[in-house]
Amino acid sequence: MDEPTGLRERKKERTRNLIAQEALRLFRAQGFDEVSVVEIAAAAEVSKATLFRYFPTKEDLVLHRFADHLGEAARVVRERPAGLTPTAALRDHFLAGLAARDPITGLNDHPEVLSFQDLIYRTPSLRIGMRQRYTSQDIDALADALPTGGGSGSGGKPPIVRRLAAAHLIAVQQELGQENWRTITSGRTADEAYDDAVAAAEGAYGQLMTGLDAV
Repeated sequence: MDEPTGLRERKKERTRNLIAQEALRLFRAQGFDEVSVVEIAAAAEVSKATLFRYFPTKEDLVLHRFADHLGEAARVVRERPAGLTPTAALRDHFLAGLAARDPITGLNDHPEVLSFQDLIYRTPSLRIGMRQRYTSQDIDALADALPTGGGSGSGGKPPIVRRLAAAHLIAVQQELGQENWRTITSGRTADEAYDDAVAAAEGAYGQLMTGLDAV
């Protein structure tokens, strides 16, 4: 007799979580490049083929954790209050993340969060993979969400203008996050670094608002 669909899906999710947990445990202990997919499959007690069914590449074992944030910037822009510019909305969203110590802002000193961020930032293939898989998609989504503007006879701003703006906005978020991680790894706590992180964020988004020539 076939298992009910709900039970089958729950079993799949448990297997997926187990594989991801074992992979992260091994990566933290030995380093990303030193652990093979075969070792991870053995630790999770699944076949290599089963592992690849859930995670098509080795990098996916780590990078899938960013999937929840995919398209977040575009959502913030689309849902912003009336009268608030896209840059101001993204600035406010990032500042709220700093106050909440959201790990995506880099301002989080929990040992597990730091360990995960260390793994990302100190592993070239993961940094490259994150930019290739998620940054490009975030830029595309945000460019679509940005207002086209009035324009005269052309239907508004051309796509390249919105894409360049989106690229700058996504880059600011990523660079601020990485700088906050560097600050925490230098020995400061998240609370100690908070005021400086806020000032850096306000300055970075303000730079986009006023233009690079104002620097």
